[in-house]
Amino acid sequence: MRSWVLMCLLTAAFALAASAIAPPLSSGVKVVADEAHRRVDITIDGKPFTSYMWPTSLKKPVLYPLVTDEGVTVTRGYPLEPRPDERVDHPHHAGLWFNYGNVNGFDFWNNSDAIKPEARSKMGSIIQTKIVSTKNGADQGELVVDSEWITGENQKILDQTTKYIFSRRGHDRVIDQIVTLKALDRAVFNDDKEGLLGMRVARWLESPDEKGGTFMDANGNPTEVKAAPAGSNPATGIYLTSEGAKGGAAWGTRGRWCALTGSDGAHTVTIAIFDEPKNPGYPTYWHARGYGLFAANPLGRSIFDPKQPAFNYVLEKGQSVTFRYRVSLLSHAVNPAEMDREADAFASESK
Repeated sequence: MRSWVLMCLLTAAFALAASAIAPPLSSGVKVVADEAHRRVDITIDGKPFTSYMWPTSLKKPVLYPLVTDEGVTVTRGYPLEPRPDERVDHPHHAGLWFNYGNVNGFDFWNNSDAIKPEARSKMGSIIQTKIVSTKNGADQGELVVDSEWITGENQKILDQTTKYIFSRRGHDRVIDQIVTLKALDRAVFNDDKEGLLGMRVARWLESPDEKGGTFMDANGNPTEVKAAPAGSNPATGIYLTSEGAKGGAAWGTRGRWCALTGSDGAHTVTIAIFDEPKNPGYPTYWHARGYGLFAANPLGRSIFDPKQPAFNYVLEKGQSVTFRYRVSLLSHAVNPAEMDREADAFASESK
């Protein structure tokens, strides 16, 4: 009897010891689908990283919010979760997205619920259709999704498959976004300013010398960007590109990476976007505005440099193209050598 009791005590002790050293169930990178609420949540050790979402209020899927390892949200709240003292222009600027301003004459970039009914036939929407797969891991998780590009005349012109790789590297958080587009009909990406991979950053990552003003899209439609609200967090964001363009001078220049660094008063953060040599239009132009739009646009050319011929990238029916980008969230300021090393590593991974 005593030996049986002793065996039970030893078994319980071993189980307790094992539970003490085993990682918690929430550890690692978790990618959890919640289709009922139109989202997939990505966490690292149980802490929010981002969510892939396709709310009915938006005209494309987005990643929102983006959160650093220190819990700092680097994306603007509006229009999904408006916050005090932030700009409320461009309602189509939500989280991190992928689309374009002129495909066969339809504007996928500027579409939102703010578009007047009489103008909606000229717009386009990207519709989430399927969660293909999710994968969890100790330091990396994956999400694969399908979507469709549909014109304002209800014509499907592109199928899109996107693979997201969510990683942690020490204190850094990294998103690789691999997008494959297949043309269902001839698709012309007309040389345009509004594209391709874009995000809208938090108020404190805006440029300190940005006063607002009127910004025109490629069709000549104006959007008024007001001066920053009084009492808002000071803007501290500074762009830096691989070619040395800094601050406002980064807009409309080309480079294989662009980094945006700023501080919310308690934390220093860098968002870096890396282009990949196999992408069309490499190295990309940076559609990086002081008011908080941070975008890589490889399909515009003459719109940024009138001396250049128009790009007008074409996919014939049945043809496909793949774009690869890396977005890194770093809890420190960076230097060009560090960014160059990461750009080299990113390029080598897809050879």
